[in-house]
Amino acid sequence: MYMKKVKQTLLTITLAGFVFAANAQTAATSGQMSTNKMNTLTPAEQKAGWILLFDGKTTNGWRGAYKDAFPDQGWQVKNGELMVLKANGAESRNGGDIITLEQYSDFELQLEAKLTPGANSGVKYFVTERLPKSPGSAIGLEFQLLDDERHPDAKLGKNGNRTIGSLYDLITAQDKKASPIGEWNQVRIVSKGNHVTHWLNDLKVVEYDRGSPAFRALVADSKYKVYPDFGEAPQGHILLQDHGDEVHYRNIKLRKL
Repeated sequence: MYMKKVKQTLLTITLAGFVFAANAQTAATSGQMSTNKMNTLTPAEQKAGWILLFDGKTTNGWRGAYKDAFPDQGWQVKNGELMVLKANGAESRNGGDIITLEQYSDFELQLEAKLTPGANSGVKYFVTERLPKSPGSAIGLEFQLLDDERHPDAKLGKNGNRTIGSLYDLITAQDKKASPIGEWNQVRIVSKGNHVTHWLNDLKVVEYDRGSPAFRALVADSKYKVYPDFGEAPQGHILLQDHGDEVHYRNIKLRKL
């Protein structure tokens, strides 16, 4: 009887070991698959017309704002991420902003962004470069990316319209759930006709119509009032902002609508 119990116990331990090993292999395989899927498109996405704006390895498809080539400093591609590097916190004074080579009108843009403590950056769209370059960032409509707790810009503007997810200096993001600093945020911008929406982590946080009386009233009461027809260009570049803080981007993709 004793030997029978010992054999049963050894069998149980052996089976448990096989199960543990199988689960570990599954987890490892799953993690590897997740890594392999980074900065790639599924067959369904390709069929739906999605294109990658960042391949995870190069800066192909991008150049510096008001420049002919990609900046030779201030940006880095590492571990499948496009990173704007920490400088002195000054806006667009290190590598400078980067923009897509192509311009877009009706589009859906998706990407992931990860902030470091105290960081400030943004995703701009309908950037035309028709305005003279100023010491600061290129001009365009901006999906704000900010550490709301630590960066002073969160308390500037009006009613929180410079916080993460907001249409910078114009419309405050509503009902948002930003990821903790150091974790990835899902960013989505949809522009169809003049109708635009901002989505943060699958929640719609901003909605407006470019060129509408309400939009023009907001512009007239903002820092952008000095720019004629601000935000109303028929098409423009997508821009990632260098604000002197370290911010990471990945899985940047777009489809024309």
